[in-house]
Amino acid sequence: MLPKRIIIREEKTEETEKMANIKEQKLRKLKKVFMGGSIIGFLIVGTLASIALAAMVGSFFYYMMDSKLNYEYERVNRLASLYEITNEHDNEDILKLLNSDSNVYIIVDKDDRIIKEHGKNTCDLEGGKTIDSEKLKQQIKAEIDEDLQGTVNISGIDLHETIYPDTERNFVSASDDGSMNVDVKNFMAWLKEDHYEALNDFENDGKNIDLPFWIPVTLSNGDRLIGKAYFVIYIRDIIVMALLASAIVLMLIAVLIIMIINAHKMHKSRKRMTEVFYMDEVTGKHNWMWFITNAEHILKKRKNANKKYAVLDIVFVNYRNFCVCHSVSEGEQMLRKVDELIQKKLQKDELIAHYASANFVSMLRYEDRDKLEQRVKNIVSELEHIDSDHRFNFHVGIFRIGESVGENGKPIKRRDIDIDRDYNNACTARASLASNDDTAIAFFDEEMVKEQKWIDSVQERQKRAIDNEEFLVYYQPKYDPRTDELRGAEALIRWKAPEEENMISPGRFIPIFEKNGFITEIDHYMLSHVAKDQKAWLDAGCKCVPISVNVSRAHFIESDLAEQIRDIVDSAGTPHELIEIELTESAFFDDKNAMISTIKKLKNYGFAVSMDDFGAGYSSLNSLKEMPLDVLKLDADFFRNDEGDGRGQIVVAEAIKLAKNLNMRTVAEGVEVREQVEFLASEGCDMIQGYVYDKPMPKESFARKMA
Repeated sequence: MLPKRIIIREEKTEETEKMANIKEQKLRKLKKVFMGGSIIGFLIVGTLASIALAAMVGSFFYYMMDSKLNYEYERVNRLASLYEITNEHDNEDILKLLNSDSNVYIIVDKDDRIIKEHGKNTCDLEGGKTIDSEKLKQQIKAEIDEDLQGTVNISGIDLHETIYPDTERNFVSASDDGSMNVDVKNFMAWLKEDHYEALNDFENDGKNIDLPFWIPVTLSNGDRLIGKAYFVIYIRDIIVMALLASAIVLMLIAVLIIMIINAHKMHKSRKRMTEVFYMDEVTGKHNWMWFITNAEHILKKRKNANKKYAVLDIVFVNYRNFCVCHSVSEGEQMLRKVDELIQKKLQKDELIAHYASANFVSMLRYEDRDKLEQRVKNIVSELEHIDSDHRFNFHVGIFRIGESVGENGKPIKRRDIDIDRDYNNACTARASLASNDDTAIAFFDEEMVKEQKWIDSVQERQKRAIDNEEFLVYYQPKYDPRTDELRGAEALIRWKAPEEENMISPGRFIPIFEKNGFITEIDHYMLSHVAKDQKAWLDAGCKCVPISVNVSRAHFIESDLAEQIRDIVDSAGTPHELIEIELTESAFFDDKNAMISTIKKLKNYGFAVSMDDFGAGYSSLNSLKEMPLDVLKLDADFFRNDEGDGRGQIVVAEAIKLAKNLNMRTVAEGVEVREQVEFLASEGCDMIQGYVYDKPMPKESFARKMA
């Protein structure tokens, strides 16, 4: 019996590996796509908002600083102009304006010696550094450290001079690269340590915070006026910037909240979609895709490398018959009960899923084969009685997955995992039970691997064997049991393949050809060679006898079968009466009308037609009534293993009598002992074919019997 579903692979091909990876990637995408989209969306929005915040704050800060510093530079320049005027003209009003309390400056000579001071001198003459106005113009934005503990670079001074820091509040200065810095870190520390009251004063004034630094202007006589300037921070500016920043932060928080809510909804939606994707529509539980995903996950775990698992194919026998007798709805209810019962029997890291129709796939852990078999038997025993009104039968195929160990004997992580392969091997074991309707269990083993390899080998070589005429025709003679005279023969096929040492018997390849449809090619091959042999023997002067050739049931779907047979025989030039067409009784049940039509055509063309294996299986007297046959071949099972009560002989005798009454000749095949020959002769059997006379023989040996 050939398995109905066999896919056995010893190792993954490159294409299989590729498809497995694609499948795994798609499953991962299914799990991540919604959450990933939300996260990416938030990152994009957050990044854009952060850039916008930095740009807005930077632009505002740049504008504010630029305007303020330019104002201070112009103010010190005006002081220098007033000072030049007072030196040339003794004008009290201008002098009063120059020496007002708001103006603080010093006059130094070329060697930085102080000539004059007005107001408190806090200028750090030794800390002066040169401002590069061109470089400042290139710095068109304010760079603010994230934690506001760094330094702010500002621009806007159109000069190429040295500026000096203040000794009391050294927060504004020039850097080595020619830019101006506001030392936010030291300013905040200054406020925290001793000067909160200064901040309070600023708040009470509601005006500003002044950060001093000193700007030099060269006079006409070469001396320099160094005036005290102020980096002015207005409270309203701080409030505006704070409000702006707060608004953007609130916007980001709102976006974040929306994203979180959306991500949560997406997560729930993904979870529901995953549940639907993995849900079997019949049982409402898990389907094949869920099983593949979870089985691979379990087997890949390093901690499970030293554990043994078994993949099971569990089939509800005759499920379709149950649905026909009851209903599909009741049948599906039984499937749900099967799923629920097996689910209750599972332990950690064990799985059950509905595969298709009446098939379930399961993965169990086990320690040894005997314990596994007993556990499966216990489960099946309960499954047989899941319904109080019926007793069901189940077939179980089992494929075992051993431990994964390295060369040193230590467990290693499994890598060559292919659940499709493992399940199909379990299906192969289960398919071996197809001829049995009772509950049964079968383990996949190496014999099944060898069988499938043989099937693959036969199918790969079948066309070549036809082309190279590797198939040989053997003839088994038929004799008259009363005279021992040669009356006919049956053509039998053998295969002499160059790869095989011995002849291949038909039992090893004919069932394969019947299953894959190549049997029709064999029918033509045999008929052609028998016709050619008969013609050659006729030309050689042999006393030829009719030779029967089997025609498979697959051929009877062709409406022109009789014409095909006629043309093949005619092409060899062989008389039609020397060819007998043998068909099996089972073909009668495929298409009765087509078979009867073909038989009638063959008889009209002059061919004899015989029914092979009458008595094997479920013989029907109705087929004898309707089919105009010439020969009835009695199967050996009619009279083998007779228990001595004579019942077998009675059946054979009546079958011979029935054939004679229908004007049919009889042939008894498989006769092996002389006593059977004597009995058949006494009952009027026309011919005997069996080892008692001759085994099948090559055509050369058979030709000598006709000489």
